[in-house]
Amino acid sequence: MSIWGKVIGGVAGFAMGGPLGALLGAVAGHAIDKVHGGTSVGRASQEEQRQIAFTLAVIALSAKMAKADGQVTRDEVDAFKKLFHIPANEMNNVAKVFDRAKTSTAGYEQYAQQVAKLFPHEPAVLEELLGGLFHIAKADGVVHPAELAYLKRVAEIFGFDQHTFERITATHQAPDKADPYEVLGVNAEASDTAVKSAYRKLIHENHPDKLMAQGMPQEFIDLANEKMTVINGAYDKIKKMRGLS
Repeated sequence: MSIWGKVIGGVAGFAMGGPLGALLGAVAGHAIDKVHGGTSVGRASQEEQRQIAFTLAVIALSAKMAKADGQVTRDEVDAFKKLFHIPANEMNNVAKVFDRAKTSTAGYEQYAQQVAKLFPHEPAVLEELLGGLFHIAKADGVVHPAELAYLKRVAEIFGFDQHTFERITATHQAPDKADPYEVLGVNAEASDTAVKSAYRKLIHENHPDKLMAQGMPQEFIDLANEKMTVINGAYDKIKKMRGLS
């Protein structure tokens, strides 16, 4: 079963408290018991719970971001469908979660805070989630100032400082506009050793297999692969500029 099927009650015994649990319960139409201390319930493993939480957060935060600039464009909707590989038979269910989140009384900060607590030691997973929001925001060709402010606030809730947010932002710029040094999170005066170290660290932290082991669902693999491509591309540019082998 895909992660999208699991989100709408497809996993027996799944339980979650907080605003994400309330969102899931409202859409699934049944009561959701709280889970204390991250323990698994029923037949839902801890890994499945984290994957479902990640996916719910993507939908909920995307829905809240859609209100940031006052409109949801067709490009943004299409990007959401394509990027996250939503099966046709699950589209209606995902739409229900999206619409419910968009109109819920819970603020986006609450959703962001809950998922941040669920992944306290996996910043790369949270960065992938933020990356998904960036993809949707830029789908119509421009990131609206209100959307950028929204993304920055979500990043702050996730625990990312200004330097990290600038690196993430650079990763999602057009290849011909992105500063390769910003993509790697180093300045242009950094030594060759420092540049290589930063590159290796990013490649290690953002490897798709590692991210999935930390709770990112398989359905989001394209996000991780694309980011790896951007990181490799930035490092290749720097090597050429510096004449490195």
